[in-house]
Amino acid sequence: MSESIHGHQVMEMMATAEKSYSKEALKAEIAIKFGEDARFHTCMGSDMTADDLIVFLASKGKFVESEQGIRLPKEHLC
Repeated sequence: MSESIHGHQVMEMMATAEKSYSKEALKAEIAIKFGEDARFHTCMGSDMTADDLIVFLASKGKFVESEQGIRLPKEHLC
């Protein structure tokens, strides 16, 4: 099993990209950067898939969602 990746790395990727993603595009970008089978953790959860992490970050209000998609402004980084 590969090492777990902190969710902040995904948030940093999103903030640095300065673009909006559909949920499908975000999942694909995560797979490209971190691998198809990557597992993620945060201070509140572990062993999350990319789908799990996206749901978790959305539930914590980390995304700004609009008609153009979802994005993470740099000010939303912890």
